[in-house]
Amino acid sequence: MNLPERFGLAAALMALALALQGRHVLAQTSPATTQAPSGAKVSSPAAAAGQSPADDQLFKGIYQEFYDTYRLGPADEIAIRVTGQPDYTLERAKVSPTGSVYHPLLGDVEVAGLTVPQLIERLTKDFSEYLINPKVSVALIEASSAKIGVLGEVIHPGIVVMNKPMNLVETIAASGGFADTGSKSDVTVVRQLRDGRSQTLKVDVKRILEGKARPEENIAMQAGDIVLIHGNAKKKLNTVLSLAGFGSFLSFISLGGR
Repeated sequence: MNLPERFGLAAALMALALALQGRHVLAQTSPATTQAPSGAKVSSPAAAAGQSPADDQLFKGIYQEFYDTYRLGPADEIAIRVTGQPDYTLERAKVSPTGSVYHPLLGDVEVAGLTVPQLIERLTKDFSEYLINPKVSVALIEASSAKIGVLGEVIHPGIVVMNKPMNLVETIAASGGFADTGSKSDVTVVRQLRDGRSQTLKVDVKRILEGKARPEENIAMQAGDIVLIHGNAKKKLNTVLSLAGFGSFLSFISLGGR
């Protein structure tokens, strides 16, 4: 790695450290790995999204898209609210291993595989058999599926849900692939370790796509990984990493799947 590349990676890692709650970081850096303390836990992406209204529009958009497209599964927790009907409101309901939640009026409701908007539509129809013009809302309180964050120069930055084992190339493809400004030879994976530190891995995806890399270079992804796609100018990505919401985003990705 030449001097400019070392400087760029060091700058990105410094921004990462600053984003993690402003804590003092003692880290050892090499071209392959860097370790630093992880950020504080948050209970839901909604809490993370509200931290910095001005700077975190990127993360707000990511959370909103995640809410709209996420398909419910076992161990997820939701709230079901019916306006004016407190007896039929559930402030916290956990999806069972068979994919259902119990409601005192409707009985067992199959929710697995549905998005939140789809579930609202279904519940509104079901409640209409008992109530006149029911006003139903559903909130995703905790998403327990394994999640990977993808930021930087990809077509669709955001959150990838691991419904099956995935490698790095598959994860980038699930985010729409590299943007025109994305550098295939300059990809970073931030992995949160069980002892609370973070490991940073630099990957040359161009070598993988050209068939020149060893199989293990196409990293098997783990729940909580953050994939950073650098571009021709690292300043843009460093700005993303320095946003107040990045530490909370990092924490949200690590929730569930552990």
